[in-house]
Amino acid sequence: MPDQTVPATPPSSEAPAEAGRDRKYVENKPPRGLYVRVFIYVIATHVLLAMMSLVVIAAQNR
Repeated sequence: MPDQTVPATPPSSEAPAEAGRDRKYVENKPPRGLYVRVFIYVIATHVLLAMMSLVVIAAQNR
C-alpha cells in the first residue's frame, strides 16, 4: 500500500464539526443497568442465604 502524503479530501471550513463526528466514542463507565443487576443479585443472594439458615435452624430444633 503506497504512502499517502496528500489527504484524499481537501480540508474544509467544517473541519472542527467533522472532527467531533469522526472521534471514536469511548465509554468510561459501565451502564447504570449493570449496577442495578449487581445490586439485585447481591440482595437476592443474601436473602437466599438467610432463608437457608432459617431452614437449617428449624431442622435442628425438631
